[in-house]
This record gives sequence, C-alpha cells and structure tokens, in this order.
Amino acid sequence: MISRVNSIFLMGLDGYILDIEVDIQNGLPAFNMVGLPDAVIKESKERVRSAIKNSNLEFPKGKVLVNFAPASIKKEGNHLDLPIAISILKACGYIRGNIEKDIFVGELALNGDIRRVRGLLPMIIEARSKRFKRVFIPIDNINEVKMIDGIDIYPVNSLREVIDYLNGEIQLDKVLTIKYDITNVKYGIDFNEVKGHSFAKRAVEIAASGFHNILMYGPPGSGKTMIAQRIPTVLPYLTYEESLEVSKVYSIVGALKDESMIFYPPFRNPHVNVSTNSLIGGGTVPIPGEVSLAHNGVLFLDEFTEFKRDALEALRQPLEDGIVTVSRVKAKYTFPAKFMLVAAMNPCPCGYYGSEIKECKCTELQIKNYLSKISGPILDRIDIHIELSPVKFEELQDSKDEISSLEILKRVIKAREIQAKRFKNDGILYNSNMKSKHIKKYCRLDSDAEKLLENAYKRFNMTTRSYAKILKISRTIADLDESENIKSNHIAEALQYRKLDGTLLK
Repeated sequence: MISRVNSIFLMGLDGYILDIEVDIQNGLPAFNMVGLPDAVIKESKERVRSAIKNSNLEFPKGKVLVNFAPASIKKEGNHLDLPIAISILKACGYIRGNIEKDIFVGELALNGDIRRVRGLLPMIIEARSKRFKRVFIPIDNINEVKMIDGIDIYPVNSLREVIDYLNGEIQLDKVLTIKYDITNVKYGIDFNEVKGHSFAKRAVEIAASGFHNILMYGPPGSGKTMIAQRIPTVLPYLTYEESLEVSKVYSIVGALKDESMIFYPPFRNPHVNVSTNSLIGGGTVPIPGEVSLAHNGVLFLDEFTEFKRDALEALRQPLEDGIVTVSRVKAKYTFPAKFMLVAAMNPCPCGYYGSEIKECKCTELQIKNYLSKISGPILDRIDIHIELSPVKFEELQDSKDEISSLEILKRVIKAREIQAKRFKNDGILYNSNMKSKHIKKYCRLDSDAEKLLENAYKRFNMTTRSYAKILKISRTIADLDESENIKSNHIAEALQYRKLDGTLLK
C-alpha cells in the first residue's frame, strides 16, 4: 500500500513543500530511503522504528520504501522524523483521518516524544502560502508561531497523541494567535547615561535616521563601545514585516526559544576571532551568519582592525547589496543582510596616536601597517567617520541632564517618515540605499552647497563613492532639518563626518 504525507524543507530562508511517499511491500524486512536524504534523515530510520514500537504500534515487517519528492533536491534536517512516521502508519492503516491538507514537522525521540526543531517559522509561513489547513508542530516550538494567523497550528507532545487526534479519539487545542505588540519592549540602557560626546551623539542621530554605516575611532576609554551599545535604542521598533524577516533568520539558527518574534532591531557584537563563515554565513549546510542575524539592526565590530582581513573583505557584498549568497554544487542559498555597520577602532596599535592625555609610542610604519588592515573599498562603504576623545573631568561632574534616547528617537522617526514618503515608489527605504538615479533626483544643491562640495572633492581627492556618501549624509541632515533642498550648512556638517577621507589614513 502507498501513502503520501506533506512536510516542508528549507533552502536558505525559503520553504518548499515536500511529498513523503511510503510503499510497503511483502518480502524480507528492509527500510530504505530515496530522494537525496542527508545523513541526519537517513539516521531517522532507527528513531522512527523505535518511536512507532514504543507508541504501542507495530512496525511493518516487509519492505518499507520512503521517497522524498522532488527527488532532484537534497533534503536536510531532523524535522522529517514525524512525517515519515505518519506516512508509514498511514500505509499500515493505523490512521483513518484525511491528512491531504495537513503538514507535519518534528523530530522523534525513541520513546515517541516530539522534540523541537529549527526553522519552524519559515516552514509555517510557506505552509500558509500554499493554503494548507493544519500544521502539527512540537509543543516546545509554540512560542515561535503565536503571531502567525491564517492557518491552524496544533502543538503536540508525542507521536501517539497525533495518531489519536487524527483518528478522532482525543481533542487538541490549536495555538491561539496573539497580536503583534511592541508596547512592552524596553531597553536597560539609554543615551542619557553617556556624558559629553555631543558631536558623537549627533553623528549617531544622523546615522540612525538614514541607516548609515558609522566608524568611530579614538583612544581606549573614549566611549566608543558605550555609544555603540546604545544605538539600537534610537532605532525605531521593527514593523511586523521587518520583525518577520528577522525572526525567520533567528528561527533557522534555533535562537527563538523563549521569544515569539524579534520586536526590536537586533544588536550583534561578534568577537574579533570570528571566522568568515560565522560572520557572513556558510557551512556544509549553509546557515545565516552574524550579518544576517543583524538584519534590520546593528552589526557592531569592536576593534575593527583586529578582524581577519578576509572576513572584513567579505562584508563588501552584504554592505552593497543587502543580501548574502552562499553557493553550493547542488543549490544556492540567499540570506537577508540589511544591517547598519557600526565599527570602532583605535588610531594606532598602542591606541594613543593624536591623544592629548598620553604619548603615542608607535612608529610611523607601525601606524601605517595598522591602518592598512582596512582596505579602501571597505572604508568607502562606511558613510560616517568620527573621532572620539576621552570625556573631560568637568563634563563628568556636570549635573545637567544629557539627551535621552527617546528624544533622539523622536527626531529619527520624523526623518524616517520623510524618507518613506519620498521613496514610496522607488523600492528603497533609507537615504543610505539611494543609487545614482535617486541621488540625482533627490539631492538638489543650492549654488553655495555645490561650490563647497566641489572644493572638498578636489582637496581630499575623493572617490566617486565618497562623493555619493557626502550627498547621502547631507540629504539625511536636511531631512532632520525638514529642508527640501540641501544647503551649504548641510554639506559642511556632512564633511565633518568623513574625516578619514583626508586625515588619518593619508
């Protein structure tokens, strides 16, 4: 007898419907699988056999053949245990109900319990898009799917429970959908804890408004890390669609254990020893890297010059395209990677080049070699460069209230609204996303601004990309001022945030 059960497999963030067909024939006992299953799926034979027996059911004694269709694509993951078992039991006649519009996902324990799996959220979204009526999932994954409507989701504890429900012997409660709610999202840190650094705070406000990449350099203890950690507090909360994109990435890596979805812009801070695959994404079975985990949020690279050169150079594609593509012989995987890069570095190996509080002990050659770790193409992709100095004693003792994250956030939201209205028909969201055609259309300069920019271009020997960055930053500054045109004061301020074009790296 032949049976067919539906499940889902993932390639990158995309889910695809999988038909699991089982044929049971007379003959010597055998349990074979075809259709390009990976090693984990092949091992499921023993888990499925034990789970069926320990659920007080009889495993078929003849030839059992399991086929995964489409057969031309390699299948991966432990989540196919449950649908394989259901398909076998359906072929044996243990399941009487109609399961043509059902999806099954879950790993089986030897005693028949169903264990949590990774990547459930994109699987559910795919099942909903293909108009399936019900999905049976591990109960430990329930938090991931609480905000997904349009499909009935049943969390289950064991294989026996699924069988009894399908045969109408017990009732199961489906997941009750809750609304997307960001009112309770709170941070434990705030910009009002940062003394001084008014210039840096202004630069962060501009970066957050236009989603610009930013590089901070200065001696140890000048506040670079403290400021970077607070940047997410001035970024608007994620919309439902943005949250869904981020949550799918976190679901694939198994990081949604206690959260239903990611409501706030993520903040990732990888160690300097991170490998290229861990940073960008990859592996034998490609999974998202840090750049994808920072999607719609912040990727903070502290001690920027200490990262491996090949890892930094690998940032070129995601910084330019907002995606990461990992190619394999049999498939190509694409992960989202639209993040705000925040980098921090010392100006030299000892950290005190140009410092007023301590003398630098580095030679000119050491400083040159240290800074040469950052290539020109990478530096060109960072919009804002600012220098930080240690806070003076008088500023630390000043009792006046510092600007709060909420005050900055209000201005950021206002600037974002202007951009959303401007780009509503252009397929982009932020000033930092503008291409040449957008810059030409939306970055109109008055005569004074044009003359100032021309002088700066010639003096600092800017590249074409640096020129475009200045215009993008100026556009964001003008938006914060609610100005339709870019004026000379906007250009002048933008030039202050491109210091590495003409100073430190020369």
